Amino acid sequence: MDPQIERRFVSVMRSWLISLPYDLKILYEASSDENLPRPIRESVVGAIIYVVSPQDSITSDRDDFASYVDDCIVLRQAISQLHTAKDEDSEFFVSRFTEFFEPLTDEMNVCKSALGDLYGWLEQKIPALTSLEYKGKKVPMFLDDEEARELLYEDGLGFATEYPIDEEKLADRFKKSSRVIEVLERRKAEEPK
Repeated sequence: MDPQIERRFVSVMRSWLISLPYDLKILYEASSDENLPRPIRESVVGAIIYVVSPQDSITSDRDDFASYVDDCIVLRQAISQLHTAKDEDSEFFVSRFTEFFEPLTDEMNVCKSALGDLYGWLEQKIPALTSLEYKGKKVPMFLDDEEARELLYEDGLGFATEYPIDEEKLADRFKKSSRVIEVLERRKAEEPK
């Protein structure tokens, strides 16, 4: 891998890993915004489920930063639909979170360059997000049922509270992209075809 791309990728992923619990809040905002297109909201709810569900874990050790890399990427792939939507409500939502959305395309391109086919493999998960189930409930229920919505929100708060990654831990442990790429490749190989 080109050294400049590797440096940028590590920098982007460190930033994404540190901000994951905060970025999840943006997804909750999007899921509860009834002015946004329903298909995008369902995809966003699926991304929330993907992040907070322990079953999506890339490694069995959720204290390992590499187990959250796919969460960071899938989260952004799902919400980027708002960035590319051309309706007024989506544009307004994006304008509320400019610090998140402004660098998004460039950062995602960095990941795409660094990960190659692995990025595409994660991108293929986006359409299936709307068919995920969480605690016996399907995605639409988390939009239509207040109790289900509260359950998912509470679980997100729990995820954020227990999230073990911080800047100090990453500084010592995440210096090369190879660690992340190896974990993603192993997970892709283990996934049923």
